[in-house]
Amino acid sequence: MKDNRENRRRFIKGAALMAGAALESMRLSSAQSTRKGEKEIPIPGPSYVVPPYGERSRFVTSVRQGEFAPLQDFSGIITPSALHYTVNHGSPVPDIDPQQHRLMIHGLVDRPLIFTVDEVKRFPSVSRVHFLQCAGSSYLPLGDRERAVTVQQTHGKTSCSEWTGVPLAILLKEAGVKPSGTWLVAEGAEWKKHSISIPMEKAMDDALVVYAQNGEPIRREQGFPLRLLTPGWEGVRNVKYLRRIKVVDQPYMTKWESSVYTNLRPDGKARWFQFELEPNSVITFPSGGQRLPGAGFFEISGLAWSGAGAVRRVEVSTDGGRTWNDAKLQEPVLSKAHTRFRFDWNWDGRQAVLLSRCTDEWGAVQPTKAQVEKLWGVTPDYWLSTTNRIQHFNACQPWKVTPEGSVDNAIWES
Repeated sequence: MKDNRENRRRFIKGAALMAGAALESMRLSSAQSTRKGEKEIPIPGPSYVVPPYGERSRFVTSVRQGEFAPLQDFSGIITPSALHYTVNHGSPVPDIDPQQHRLMIHGLVDRPLIFTVDEVKRFPSVSRVHFLQCAGSSYLPLGDRERAVTVQQTHGKTSCSEWTGVPLAILLKEAGVKPSGTWLVAEGAEWKKHSISIPMEKAMDDALVVYAQNGEPIRREQGFPLRLLTPGWEGVRNVKYLRRIKVVDQPYMTKWESSVYTNLRPDGKARWFQFELEPNSVITFPSGGQRLPGAGFFEISGLAWSGAGAVRRVEVSTDGGRTWNDAKLQEPVLSKAHTRFRFDWNWDGRQAVLLSRCTDEWGAVQPTKAQVEKLWGVTPDYWLSTTNRIQHFNACQPWKVTPEGSVDNAIWES
């Protein structure tokens, strides 16, 4: 009996030693396979390598195409920072040292000031969810229309993020704006020093000097380390790499507001200072370039937004605009932010034309292309011009679903 107990103790001791050696071997093997720059995170059980900065699965391949965000691949309303659309107006993306960057406020003020980035961050901050949109989004010139197949190519210059920063009004009050200061000129630090005029009313209302996007410092291509955010206004007025704000008594008529971001009318005159973005929406599924496997149930989904405030209603048509039905708005529904809408659809397998229509909190309704032509006083030939610069085009976007299930861009078919 004594010999049996002794043999059992030796067996248990030996098994424990073997298990310890195996665990140590696994630990050493894991440590040797750790890539440079990564470290092990101690957790119970065997050690695992955790990347120091989160990486998506290798099976997720969604990317920006040039400046255009892949709207068709998103869920909810927040655009991942790495996929946010970007426009740099001809300048390369700068690599700015935040310790060397400065923001100057001068002009018609009592106390000209120069802030470091850290000094800006000391002021009371806010976080808000807002969309950004290039004024040229939703429209492509004649020469580009053959490639305007997907929603990424037609509407991919809009994105939505949570922005954190300091209300511009706080910084302007620190400097003491003089009564004659009714405008400001904001300037960036990139190569071409993008600059543009902003009315003082907007600056004192909801404009922000932001330094964070979706919980982390702004990405380089989005304006690191500081950018101006003018919620609901055309993207060109949200100056990136913000380095200077000059308080003035009139707009400065910079290149971008006097010649580029304008709409030429048939009478030879142009629409200037179009600031606020009109109500807009687009179906992201099903949308151009996608294919439905066959007749049956599908959930139509998309995004709606308005520069004037919150989205109050989105309607969907599956018969080319002859009839409309209310879509469901997914919470949260926020002011001057993307709103996700959803609509249940049983496709019968016949050709269908899908559209969405947004109504904002002020009752403004997104128009069809024919209604835009009437509002602007133009004919369908207006869109055939290769020289017109079209801004603020917000017509309802039709997607044609063929009996074979393919989805095509149908906006220029009428």
